[in-house]
Amino acid sequence: MATVRLKIDISGTRGDEAFRNLKQFDEIQSAQFGPMFGSGPRCQHAPEAPHAKGEWWVAEIRLANSLMAQYAVSHYLEQDRVLDADVLEEPPS
Repeated sequence: MATVRLKIDISGTRGDEAFRNLKQFDEIQSAQFGPMFGSGPRCQHAPEAPHAKGEWWVAEIRLANSLMAQYAVSHYLEQDRVLDADVLEEPPS
């Protein structure tokens, strides 16, 4: 397995809307998104209000292998809300 971490601009959206609206890479095994994986400034708004300018959260995408992960990085970096994408190094098994 390989993991891709995405830094996603959530400003102007609510909840996980920014992540749900991304065009997902077809070969993902699983995906998780939220501030528990990393975030910018802490949200200072009401839960039902849109995220403020400058807010971002991280998503972790799991793929079958590192080659698919490299393709996924390219796929996600083409999308406006994706600020950065990296393949996490997996420890040797």
